[in-house]
Amino acid sequence: MLISLSEVMNCRDQEIRMSVPVGFDVFSQSKAEYPVCEKSELSLLLVSDAAKKVHISAQVNIVLKAPCDRCLKEVRLPFDLCIEQEVDFSKTGQEQAEELDEKAYISGFDLDTDQLIFEELLVAFPAKVLCFEDCKGICGVCGANLNDGECGCDRTVPDPRMAAIRDIFNNFKEV
Repeated sequence: MLISLSEVMNCRDQEIRMSVPVGFDVFSQSKAEYPVCEKSELSLLLVSDAAKKVHISAQVNIVLKAPCDRCLKEVRLPFDLCIEQEVDFSKTGQEQAEELDEKAYISGFDLDTDQLIFEELLVAFPAKVLCFEDCKGICGVCGANLNDGECGCDRTVPDPRMAAIRDIFNNFKEV
C-alpha cells in the first residue's frame, strides 16, 4: 500500500498514526516462496521533526511457513518486526538519489509499506530454517525422517559421489 508522506513532511511536529493492512500473502526470496499464515496490520507512526524530514516507526507481526532445511518438515517462523527509519527529503538531488536507491520503499514522496515490510523480513530471515536445533534430517538412502526413529538403512557406506574427495584424503594420510 502506498502512503503519501507529503502531508506530514511539510508540517513541523506533525504526527500521523494509522493501521495499514499487509498486502501480500507470500514472501518470495531467491527462488523460494514462503506462505504467510498469520499477519497483523502494520501499525505506522509518521513524525516530522523538521521540514522535509520524516521519521517512520512501524510494528507488525508476521508468521511464515517454511520447510526445515534438514528434514523438510513445515516450520512456523514468527517475526515481530519493529522498524525505525528516517527519510530526509531536504538533501540535494544527488544525495537524495543515492540515499533513496538504498531505500526501495520510497518512491517520490510515497511510502510503499509492503516493500518496507519485505526488506525487513529479508534482513530478519534466518540463514538456516530448522524445526529444532538437534534435527537429524532425512536418511540419504531411503528418505525417512530420522527424527521419527531409525530407518534401518546402512548409512556407513560412503556416498560414491564423494570417492574423489576420499582419494584426496587417503593420499594425504600416506605422506
